[in-house]
Amino acid sequence: MNQTPKLLIYAAVLFAQVALAFFTEPGFYERAPLLLFLLLASFFAAAGMMSACTALVDANHPFKKSLKIAVPSVFALVVVVSWQALTQGYDVPQVLLPAPSEIIVAFFSNLPTLWADFRQTFLKAVIAGYLMGCISGFIVAQWAVKSRFLQNGLLPLGNFVSAIPIVGIAPIMVMWFGFDWPSKAAVVVVMTFFPMFINTLAGLQSVDALHKDLMHTYAAKKSQTFTKSQLPQAMPFIFNALKLNSTLALIGAIVAEFFGTPIVGMGFRISTEVGRMNMEMVWATILVAALAGSMSYGALALLERAVLFWHPSVRSGR
Repeated sequence: MNQTPKLLIYAAVLFAQVALAFFTEPGFYERAPLLLFLLLASFFAAAGMMSACTALVDANHPFKKSLKIAVPSVFALVVVVSWQALTQGYDVPQVLLPAPSEIIVAFFSNLPTLWADFRQTFLKAVIAGYLMGCISGFIVAQWAVKSRFLQNGLLPLGNFVSAIPIVGIAPIMVMWFGFDWPSKAAVVVVMTFFPMFINTLAGLQSVDALHKDLMHTYAAKKSQTFTKSQLPQAMPFIFNALKLNSTLALIGAIVAEFFGTPIVGMGFRISTEVGRMNMEMVWATILVAALAGSMSYGALALLERAVLFWHPSVRSGR
């Protein structure tokens, strides 16, 4: 069945809601309550559009890959438009919740400040701590898979450290490593080490007996067994840890900046602007953090698909 007419109708309804939300005066829902029906209609239009796109994907449409991207894009558009419509339509005070349009204006008006904060938090603390935590967790997992002593000692310790809140670790690291980015990187190392260690250890232990016997039959060395058998089968576990740590690292660095930092950084910016009631700048900083986290996670997901093209989980998702 041709889905094009339906998609055009749905797009027209969404466009009307976008125009109403972004190009009318604040308080329009209070002046004309019936306009709320357009907002409800846009929900049904978005649901219908996503359903139609999914049907085209299932039917192997020539633009299948683009339609896959369209489904989450439409959902995100509806969330932003609804947010804009409700805050503008009821003239919600900016201190409570600024509209997306105000956040975007604050974002582009403060690009130099936001870039300096991003460079301090993400490019210095997050990347350094992420690399050190993931690499050290991977190396220790290789030792632990051969040592029952390390397994029995580190696994309970990992559960213990995971139960410690960031607000308990961050002040200690600030006292140890100072107020600049190394203390935030240290917090990130603590947060990322054990997820990588536990996942890598589970992956290295997941090699079945058949593969072990096969490598033994070939008289493979330990290094060959690791690179040809253990590591490939552990890669899905490792990528799970890498993707998990990409978000944990950013959260840890931002929270750690609440407990002492130079006058720069995303955590510093959020805490300072909240005190000034400058919520547009707070949300602009949150937007930067969300974009950075999403891009890092997406890059790792693409790398996973490229590296694990042979894995059934990747091949079935294509």
